[in-house]
Amino acid sequence: MVSLFRRPASLASALFTFRRVAAFSATTGSPAAAFACQNFGSRRNFSSKLMAGSLEIAQFPCLSDNYGYLIHDATTGETAAIDTPDATAYKQELEKRGWTLTHILNTHHHNDHVGGNSELKTDGVKVYGPANDGNIPGMTNPLSDSDTLSFGGAEARVIDVGGHTLGHIAFYFPEQKTAFVGDSLFSLGCGRMFEGTAPQFWSSLKRLRDLPDDTTIYCAHEYTESNARYAMSVEPGNELLVKRVEEIKAKRSRGEPTVPSILGEEKLTNPFLRGDISDEIRKNVGATSDDDDATIFLKIRQGKDNFRG
Repeated sequence: MVSLFRRPASLASALFTFRRVAAFSATTGSPAAAFACQNFGSRRNFSSKLMAGSLEIAQFPCLSDNYGYLIHDATTGETAAIDTPDATAYKQELEKRGWTLTHILNTHHHNDHVGGNSELKTDGVKVYGPANDGNIPGMTNPLSDSDTLSFGGAEARVIDVGGHTLGHIAFYFPEQKTAFVGDSLFSLGCGRMFEGTAPQFWSSLKRLRDLPDDTTIYCAHEYTESNARYAMSVEPGNELLVKRVEEIKAKRSRGEPTVPSILGEEKLTNPFLRGDISDEIRKNVGATSDDDDATIFLKIRQGKDNFRG
């Protein structure tokens, strides 16, 4: 697949290409994630099942704006929780689908990501999490950058995405073209920089940006509408962003989630991935010719922190 990180001849044709990839995946069962979402309705009631190669992914709402995720391998019967915002919601989803929890994969130590660990960790459940990111309740298998873990018939690679928290990690399934990124990268946004530094966070986002364009990104929160307003304030001349924002508004008006997203679209529309390539963003956040890329990222992040649009 041609990389769309560098500006294509037509932004509209780039978006069309991504939509064709998603549609092809849904009809052929190829390793790219197939968007077989169902039962959306209002956000509080929806639950969806998506396919990523051999893995089934259940997505459901938790707390006020978190998403919960379960991944399931039908051949082995293994089921993993990606973070645990709310034990009750996870138990209900497990029961509804007839799955038994075997793994917990934590991205970072914030309570809305590990709050259900203690209740969900029964005998035999392995808890994987970042080795250097505060307290991960019940952790049995600490992980660091470039570690790998086997789950069912799949293998995940651990990516250091520190910045939101110091030791934040993401779980990338290369064969399934799927990444669970916690609060590091959002649809049209990124996490607040609570513990890390700008150079650290920018390096983390570049590691995610280097993944293939057709990677499906599962982030942890429904923040897209707010992120879209800020993105439009710093890059209003980006025609693909304008089109994407219209689609986001339509989805949210119907109570549909805007997550997951496709990384190629993020590369073309997410301001936090574009500070080093967009003159318009640099101008609108007050970057100077003396600013390095990490400083430009910091100015974009500070702009979002103070944005009231």
